[in-house]
Amino acid sequence: MTPITGDMTMTDFFDRENDRKYDRAYKETTPDILKAFGEFNNAVFASEGREIPLKYRELIAYAVGLTTQCAYCIDAHSNAAVKAGATETELAETAWTASALRAGGAYAHGRLGFKLTGTHEH
Repeated sequence: MTPITGDMTMTDFFDRENDRKYDRAYKETTPDILKAFGEFNNAVFASEGREIPLKYRELIAYAVGLTTQCAYCIDAHSNAAVKAGATETELAETAWTASALRAGGAYAHGRLGFKLTGTHEH
């Protein structure tokens, strides 16, 4: 439990329709950075001119959103992937791939517990 969020999670704060009004702080205080980020994001997700097809870039972004557990990324990139032609099966396989990486990361990094504590020597 944190002082700011209590028992709430990120998805409790997610409001697709109204959250954009909070962009005002970015627009007013750091418009140059916001503009540069927008241009960068548009370049990454350009529909043409990239080697990796847009559908796959959106599925990659969806997987990253799943592993970082960002409700905004999951919403934006799952919908963009479908718009780019992804099927429900592709979304499911992407979710399973992200799950495998997260679980594998926990397994692999778990070895550090043994290494750093010295509880298991070769």
